[in-house]
Amino acid sequence: MRGILLLLSLLPAIVSLLTVGRAPDWVWTWKLAILAGEYGHWLVLLPVGLGLLACLRTTGVWRMAILVLCAGAAGLFLRPVFSARRIAAILPAEMKLAFGRDESAPAVFSPGRLYLGGHTPRVEVTTHVFARPDGQELKLDFYAPPFAKDTTQRPPCLVVIHGGGWDSGDRTQLDGWNYRWAARGWAVASIEYRLAPHWQWPAPKEDALAALAWLKTNAGHLNLDASRFVLLGRSAGAQIAEVVGYAAHDPAIRGVVACYGPSDMAFAYQIADENDAIKSPSLIRAYLGGTPERQPARYDDASALRYIGPGSPPTLILHGSLDTLTSPRHAGRLAARLAAAGVPHYYLSLPWATHGFDYNPDGPGGQLADYTITRFLNSVTASPASL
Repeated sequence: MRGILLLLSLLPAIVSLLTVGRAPDWVWTWKLAILAGEYGHWLVLLPVGLGLLACLRTTGVWRMAILVLCAGAAGLFLRPVFSARRIAAILPAEMKLAFGRDESAPAVFSPGRLYLGGHTPRVEVTTHVFARPDGQELKLDFYAPPFAKDTTQRPPCLVVIHGGGWDSGDRTQLDGWNYRWAARGWAVASIEYRLAPHWQWPAPKEDALAALAWLKTNAGHLNLDASRFVLLGRSAGAQIAEVVGYAAHDPAIRGVVACYGPSDMAFAYQIADENDAIKSPSLIRAYLGGTPERQPARYDDASALRYIGPGSPPTLILHGSLDTLTSPRHAGRLAARLAAAGVPHYYLSLPWATHGFDYNPDGPGGQLADYTITRFLNSVTASPASL
């Protein structure tokens, strides 16, 4: 029994280390890091239970070894919760400093929500074809606020661009967030775009611009404010959202939310490893048609950093410090460039989190993302257009 308990105690101890160190470059360990970081408040029950068994069934050195492993695992599984609480204490003041207005937003962090979750009412969702490039239908899912048809003031629209490494993913990705934002009063359009390797840059940029144009044209029918858009992208989608947001010079784009995305494609290629979890160099070559030496114009055009200037839209950056798929150095470089240009921005860095930390919207990272994104949307879309 004591040997089995020791082996069982090793498992959570090893997994809990993913809240303090980067996961190895294997796909399954990255997903395990999401589990450890965003569900650790549930996983902590395992070492606690094993520790209790050790107290009942073992003695001496065996008991001590098992208890040390269990105590270490429990502490590391709870690290994201305590880190989130510390960050939550300063977030309201920092967001107010970055974006000025102090509008209503959900509670910054609630321990009870970790276990009880947040209630998200369902809203009406309709699917529309917004473009047909080369005969391929591109669709968006439109989430209408429940009160949109009953108000004289049209709501702003959040345009969501999915991740997936440019060669996968679709508009239904993490759609629970879309329902949540729509229930709070924003129109939400989750769009799709042409994927690599069959389609290369600038096809995704063209598709995102086509979606924006379609939404503006149909703003009356959809009952949204065509002068208030915010672009939100995750991972590969963040790269697209950043470029479109900064390069379009469109005053209707009120803000950009960039979740763990690359902002400099030549830099992304330079620091990538052929043997990393998603074979990044091969993926980037398929997306941009070759290496930076062969396709310098495409790499330049696909890099948000080159487009940032004093008139760029306000930006919210979210990135986990332990991200194994997209280096957090991208977020730091993006924040520095925005600061140099005098663009209002905020960089939420999560010390325990990895790529995709918002998979659990009620986990430690999910709750902080919920607050900052909601707070950001309130601020940058506060002034409606005249009807």
